Amino acid sequence: MRILPRSIEKLINEFAKLPGIGPKSASRLTFYLYKLPDSQIEVFAEAVKQLKSNVYACSNCYNMSDQPLCDICADKSKNHNLICVVEDPLDVMAIAQTGKFPGVYHVLGGTISPIDGIGPEQLKIAELHTRVKKLLDDGKPVEVIIATNPSLEGDATSIYISKLLKPLGTKLTKLARGIPVGGDLEYTDELTLTDALNYRKEI
Repeated sequence: MRILPRSIEKLINEFAKLPGIGPKSASRLTFYLYKLPDSQIEVFAEAVKQLKSNVYACSNCYNMSDQPLCDICADKSKNHNLICVVEDPLDVMAIAQTGKFPGVYHVLGGTISPIDGIGPEQLKIAELHTRVKKLLDDGKPVEVIIATNPSLEGDATSIYISKLLKPLGTKLTKLARGIPVGGDLEYTDELTLTDALNYRKEI
């Protein structure tokens, strides 16, 4: 015997697939949406629908954008020779919200994780190499800050990138370990992130 209508059950099941959302939270979200006026439901549905169709990967840094070149890369006031390498767009958001970083970003799209079948080829590491090499070929001094999360995968990715970029002659630094091991940048407070950036160490 079915207790809830199929449409309600279906939405609960879909919400429950999201990270950090259990069955109870999924049910609460579903019934909250059910009680909303139709106009608000339509706005919510349209936002979900446009999530994939109107979002691009920036052609330069691979951050999420609503245009081919993201606003950060298009900002001429930024120091484009100072590149902060992060795992995903949430890390860009975390650092940018400190308001203390004058440079630009490069989003890898994850970390090297052989157990999950993710190697350097699945990440935007070759694109980073090309980007840095082009700047150096143009005679510009470049600093690359490796800001992967302090985890086994993040450290392995950091080491791989270091070995790849060092022969080019670029300056390599990494965030100071004010960030706890096992922690994620997106959950780190602004002061800790700012200190980690300011007291970064050369690799």
